[in-house]
Amino acid sequence: MAKTTVVVVDDSALVRSILTEIINRQPDMQCIGAASDPLAAREMIRNLNPDVITLDVEMPKMDGLDFLQRLMRLRPMPVVMVSTLTERGAEVTLKALELGAVDFVAKPKIGVADGIRALAQDITDKIRIASKAHIRRLHAPTAAAPGAPAPTGGATPPLKPPSPIASLGRLSTEKIIFIGASTGGTEATKDVLINLPADCPAVCITQHMPAGFTRSYAARLDGLCKIRVKEAQDGERILPGHGYIAPGGMHFSVERSGANYIARVQDGDPVNRHKPSVEVLFNSAARVVGQNALGIMLTGMGADGAKAMKTMKDAGSYNLVQDEATCVVFGMPREAINAGAADEVLPLQQIATRLIERLRSTAGMSMNRV
Repeated sequence: MAKTTVVVVDDSALVRSILTEIINRQPDMQCIGAASDPLAAREMIRNLNPDVITLDVEMPKMDGLDFLQRLMRLRPMPVVMVSTLTERGAEVTLKALELGAVDFVAKPKIGVADGIRALAQDITDKIRIASKAHIRRLHAPTAAAPGAPAPTGGATPPLKPPSPIASLGRLSTEKIIFIGASTGGTEATKDVLINLPADCPAVCITQHMPAGFTRSYAARLDGLCKIRVKEAQDGERILPGHGYIAPGGMHFSVERSGANYIARVQDGDPVNRHKPSVEVLFNSAARVVGQNALGIMLTGMGADGAKAMKTMKDAGSYNLVQDEATCVVFGMPREAINAGAADEVLPLQQIATRLIERLRSTAGMSMNRV
């Protein structure tokens, strides 16, 4: 079987050496080149045609983001970013995902060598996933109409400007929307949330992300969406018009306290190898919210949340699952479909619209909690 070929791009000779060693230890992959800057990487990619590249965020001669943007526009290919566990590292990494990087690995700022070696399994898993991901060309920004906001780029062609989001009007506060996502999910979740009106039901989200990145992610979404978006905090009320993101490295679930829904954010063992785990959130949706839940499964590798989504459906939820054509990785959605958890399978661009239609059609039909 042909090995997955990888080019490592990092300005640190030590990091290049360690990543090369980690990759070459795998029976199914080979590091065929290591470049110290994007200009050397460009020639290496042209000559060696690797399956995947790993790319440091902060690089000499050309910023890692500038290089990524050019690469995804001219020669789209799977990229795994190597980020630093800092606030700036988180913000730059989120931009890289927006530009089309498949995933990222967060290296510590101190003890880099030991830190990267400890992440060997994570790094190689993400390279394997990236090698099979659906990669789309980054389209060059087009001239904006006078007074229109400048385009921000992305891994897919720019969509038409969304129509003004109409208010949902009076809906029961009993309803909650639950979203699970992994690889490719930061942008997919954004595409759903930006199309929700300010008065929509509460949205609870588990996106596989490490600690240190979800706060920046929530702040980014909060600036883009009509709903308010934040990291979930243990014990806070779950309110309509708000989105709550599972903090990296913590499990997130929904409980009830009297007449209110509340967030439960707790440490614990990984579930399906993940923390936060979609399984944990979706099981709480089935147990606590039942027929008032709406489930959404977006792009991601593996099966986390699939069984729990079927439990949600059995408890009366209505579930939407992203289709294969628009997924970066069709793992979690496929498993949810195979588990019988999906009521509808839709392209990403249709999920928010269908969700709103479903909410309008069930207005006034909310089931009371007991």
